[in-house]
Amino acid sequence: MTYEKTQALLNQAVADLSKAASIVHQTHWYMQGPGFFYLHPKMDELMDQLNETLDVVSERLITIGGSPYSTLKEFDQQSKLSEEVGTFDKSMTQRLERLAEVYRYLSDLFQEGLAVSDEEGDDPSNGIFSDAQDSIQKTLWMLEAEIGRSTSL
Repeated sequence: MTYEKTQALLNQAVADLSKAASIVHQTHWYMQGPGFFYLHPKMDELMDQLNETLDVVSERLITIGGSPYSTLKEFDQQSKLSEEVGTFDKSMTQRLERLAEVYRYLSDLFQEGLAVSDEEGDDPSNGIFSDAQDSIQKTLWMLEAEIGRSTSL
C-alpha cells in the first residue's frame, strides 16, 4: 500500500524538525539575561528531543518507501518555519516566545499528520505523530509557563 499523503507529511516534519532544531540552537547560543543558568542547558535537551523525533520520523518515511530531505538547502526550501540572523538584542522572554511559536506550529503539523495517517490507515506513522505531538505539547506548556502564559491547545 502507498501512503503518499503520510509520506508528504513525514517529509514536511523532517524539514520542519531540522529547522526547529536550528532555531533552538540559535536560542542556545544567543541567550543572555535572567534564566540563562537553567535555560542554556535546557536548550541542549530540547535539541536532543527534536533530533530524536527527526530520526524516528525519517526512518519511518524510509520504511514506507519515502526519501527524507537530507540537505540544509532542502530543509530551508521545504520548511514552513523561518529563521533570522542571530543577535544579542532579544530578551529571554522574546526568545522563549519565538520557541513557543515554533512548538505550536509543530503541534499543528503533527495534528495534520494524525489525520492523514489515520485516513490512509498507517497506524505506525499515526503512533509516531501522536508521540511527537505529546512531547511537543509538553514542551510548549513548559515554555509558555516560563513566560507566564497559560497554554491553549
